[in-house]
Amino acid sequence: MTDWDVSERAWLRLEAAAKAGRDARLADLMTPARVRRLGVKAAGLWIDLSKQAFTDEGVRRGLDLVRDCDLEGRRAAMFRGEAINVTENRAVEHWRLRESDPGPEMAAERERMRLFADAVRTGAIHSADGRKFKAILHIGIGGSDLGPRLLWEALRPERGRIELRFAANVDPDAFAAAVRGLDPRRTLVIAVSKTFSTLETLANLGLARAWLSNAIGEGADRHLAAVSAEPERCARFGIAADRVFPMLDSIGGRFSVWSAVGLSCAVALGWRVFSGFLAGAHAMDRHFATTSPERNAPVLMALAQVYNRNGLGRGARAVIPYAERLRLLPSWLQQLEMESNGKRVRADGSPCPRATAPIVFGEPGTTSQHAFFQLLHQGTDVVPVDFVLAADRGPAMLANGLAQAEALMLGQADPKHPWKDFPGDRPSTTILLKAVDPKSLGALLALYEHKTFVEGVLWGLDSFDQWGVELGKTLAARLIPELEGETTGAHDASTVALIERLKR
Repeated sequence: MTDWDVSERAWLRLEAAAKAGRDARLADLMTPARVRRLGVKAAGLWIDLSKQAFTDEGVRRGLDLVRDCDLEGRRAAMFRGEAINVTENRAVEHWRLRESDPGPEMAAERERMRLFADAVRTGAIHSADGRKFKAILHIGIGGSDLGPRLLWEALRPERGRIELRFAANVDPDAFAAAVRGLDPRRTLVIAVSKTFSTLETLANLGLARAWLSNAIGEGADRHLAAVSAEPERCARFGIAADRVFPMLDSIGGRFSVWSAVGLSCAVALGWRVFSGFLAGAHAMDRHFATTSPERNAPVLMALAQVYNRNGLGRGARAVIPYAERLRLLPSWLQQLEMESNGKRVRADGSPCPRATAPIVFGEPGTTSQHAFFQLLHQGTDVVPVDFVLAADRGPAMLANGLAQAEALMLGQADPKHPWKDFPGDRPSTTILLKAVDPKSLGALLALYEHKTFVEGVLWGLDSFDQWGVELGKTLAARLIPELEGETTGAHDASTVALIERLKR
C-alpha cells in the first residue's frame, strides 16, 4: 500500500457525504451560523464559502480527508524547504521570495533587483544616447509572461513614468502590436526564459534586437537585459553579465512572478509597489502556514473544489473578477491550476483513481454576464463560480457581483414559462478585496497558489512539475525545418498531408 492509499477510506466517506447531500438546497442550508463558520478572514481578504455546495457533513468529511492525507505534514515539509517536487527532486520555494529574510542568496538577488529598478527609474541606467528609458518591452511566455502581465494590468498607474508592454506569442503580429508607438531609442528589452532556449521567446527577442539595432546601431545591446538560469547563453547573445538576473530551479514558472521574473514590473511600477505586492503574499503565507484547517482559507477553498469535482462530478469552474484591472486573473489561474494539477498520474507513478483539476475559465464581470452566464444559470451542467469583488470598484460593480451569486443560489421558479425558470442551487465562493492594491493582489494570488497545492496533496499529485507541456514543443521544433523546405519526416498521414498542403 502506498502513502496515497491510506486516505482511501476518507475519500469514500467524503463521496458518500456528497451523495447523501446532493439533493440539499443551498437556500435551505443558508443560516447565519453557516455564514460564520464558512466565512474566513485571511491576509486582509474576506472569503465567503457559505454558498458552496458542501453540507456540514461534507465539510467535516473534507477536513477528515485533509488530516488523513497529512496536509499539515506536507505543508510543513514545503516550508522547511524539502524536495516536495518529487519527480524533479527539487524544493518548492516561491513562498520564500516573499519573506522579509529569505536567506542570503535570495536577499542579495532581491537587492540587485531593487537597485536595478531604482537605477532605471532615475536614469542612472539609461539608453545608448544617455536619456532615461520611457518604456520596457517584456519578452517571455507562459509563467514568464502571465504573472507579470497580470501584475501590471492590475496595478498600472494612470500616468506612469515608464510604459510596459509584453510580447509572448510567436506570431509576428503580436510583436508588432507590442512595440507599436514605442521609440526603440528609449526602450529597454527584458527577456525572460529559464533555459534561454524557448522558441517563442528567442524568436521575439530576435525581432526586438533587429528593431533596436535598426534605430540605434552600435550600442543597441545596452538596451537588453535578461532573466534566466543560463547566463552563458545570455552572454553569447550579447547581454552583459550585470544585466542578467537568475532564475532558481526551486521556483516554477507559474509561481515565479515574485522573483526576478517580475523585474519589468518592479521597474515600471516602482519598488515600493512591488514590495507591497510581496508583503501581501507573505501575509497569506503566514495564514496558510499557521492556521488550523477548519479556518484556513486555502484549505477550505480546495475542499470546495474537491467536493464539487469528485463528490458531485462537476468538471469546470468559472472565475469572475468584478474589476477590470483583474481581467487577466482567469488566464493566470488557467496555467496555475491546470498545469499544476491537470494530471492523470500521481506523484508515486500510479494512476489517479479520481478526476483531478477541472477546466478553469472566466472573464470580468459585468461583460461576462452578457456572454456565458446563460449557461451558468440555466445550462445542463452545474458550474461552480468564484466571484472576486473589490470594495473600491463602486456600487454598480459590487451590486452585480452580489446579485449574480445570490441568483445562482436561489434561482427563480416560473412553472408557466419553463424557459424563464432558473433552477438555482448553483454554488459559488465570494472573495472580497478592500481594493485592487499591491497587498490585496499579492494575498489573492498566494491564496490561489496555496489552494492549488492543497488540492494536489489531496489528489496525490506533484503539483510542481509540468511534463505535459514538453511533447508538443519537441515535435514543433522538429516540424519547423520541414515546413521551411526540408524533406517531410515520419508523421501520421494527416500531419504529412497538412505539411505538404502548407508547402504548396
